Amino acid sequence: MSDVTETGRWAIVVGNFYEDLAERLVSGAKTAFAEAGVAATNVDQFEVPGAFELPLAALYLAESGHYDGIACLGAVIRGETDHYDFVCGEAARGIQDVQLDTGVPCAFGVLTVANMDQALARSGGGKRDQGAHAVEAIIHMARMRDSVAAE
Repeated sequence: MSDVTETGRWAIVVGNFYEDLAERLVSGAKTAFAEAGVAATNVDQFEVPGAFELPLAALYLAESGHYDGIACLGAVIRGETDHYDFVCGEAARGIQDVQLDTGVPCAFGVLTVANMDQALARSGGGKRDQGAHAVEAIIHMARMRDSVAAE
């Protein structure tokens, strides 16, 4: 049986409200795919306005039947209002609902941070690269799904 990294199709959906952070997260995700042996031609990228739109985009992609996993990336930085709490909670819940409802692994690769320094520390390589971690999670879960299905 071949590994899903060799034959699978993958999606990155990124909220580009913070454009620079989005680029860094996508770069980490693409690096993780390459390190896992996934061909760049097997990864599609989609953009949405922000983190709140990630669950619906993930649902469209999961229901298409084209993808083995979806890395949902973005950033929400705490401000002076409660907006942060609503966006973070609903984005997380929505992404979780998509994977539970469809069986397609969807990773919550959304930075939920207090300030830009924290966001930069978690979006640019190294041990705290949220884009890379999201890809590692969906690959792991897709392999698990395939292993259980093969039994």
